[in-house]
Amino acid sequence: MKPNTFYSNGKLLITGEYLILDGALALAIPTSYGQSLTVEPIQEHQIKWESYDHLGHLWFETTLSLNENFRNLKTTDTPINERLLQIMRAVKKYNPNFLNEDGGVKVKTQADFPRNWGLGTSSTLINNMAQWAKLDAYKLLEDTFGGSGYDIACAQHNSPLTYQLETTGRTIIERDFNPEFKQHLYFVFLNKKQNSREGIASYQNNKSNIHLALSEVNAITNDMIGCTTLETFQYLMQSHERIISKIIKQQPVKEMLFKDFKGSIKSLGAWGGDFVMVASEDNPEAYFGRKGFDTIIPYTSMIL
Repeated sequence: MKPNTFYSNGKLLITGEYLILDGALALAIPTSYGQSLTVEPIQEHQIKWESYDHLGHLWFETTLSLNENFRNLKTTDTPINERLLQIMRAVKKYNPNFLNEDGGVKVKTQADFPRNWGLGTSSTLINNMAQWAKLDAYKLLEDTFGGSGYDIACAQHNSPLTYQLETTGRTIIERDFNPEFKQHLYFVFLNKKQNSREGIASYQNNKSNIHLALSEVNAITNDMIGCTTLETFQYLMQSHERIISKIIKQQPVKEMLFKDFKGSIKSLGAWGGDFVMVASEDNPEAYFGRKGFDTIIPYTSMIL
């Protein structure tokens, strides 16, 4: 048998961070970066797993038995191995016939972005595993990492989309989001990965009356999609930052780190790390470079 390869897109959440969990209409975009998973049959009755980073370096390796509970035989990283075992066991729960063949498999994952960028190392893995095992990726996510599921939607779609959780399920609509001023939009990496699970927990503990915030963010999402000028887009970014800042009781990133910047900055996803979106008349590379932030990706390079 030939090797089988699955691929999933990375993600960025442009609007609706935190509030997406309570039904906000969120704008999300799949990225041109993602992760592949290749499965190749082998003779040994084992799973031999190798994970490679964007430079082709092996960063994680493990061997699992093919018994019902996927016992660990040897690994290079116990915490990561425990997380993988959790995923494998959840897959087996939903598909009892998964990996019931005589032989074993060699699995290779390859991300094309640095692991600390926060573009979806976990969500792309979950979606690839779901494709491999022919499962519902949203159910697999619920059983493992949790979260709203917008990252799975990005993994599966090749254009910007709105994502909304409702009592009856989720509504995903591909949207024509292609700003005329996109050459003035950038994504800047804050040099650290933010744990979104911790951010979500903090939000759940701090949120109070969010009904007004929900309707305001829904309006901002729709306004951003239809926005035709950079000036209006910047205003919407700043309004969104104020709303979330009030709810989670954290200072917006511009106030905290970039007070003198002559443009707008918006956090994406869990506040405090990963990428921020920057809207600026002038190319901001020199400004952020002086501050020690060297990963600055133009909107057109980041978006699929």
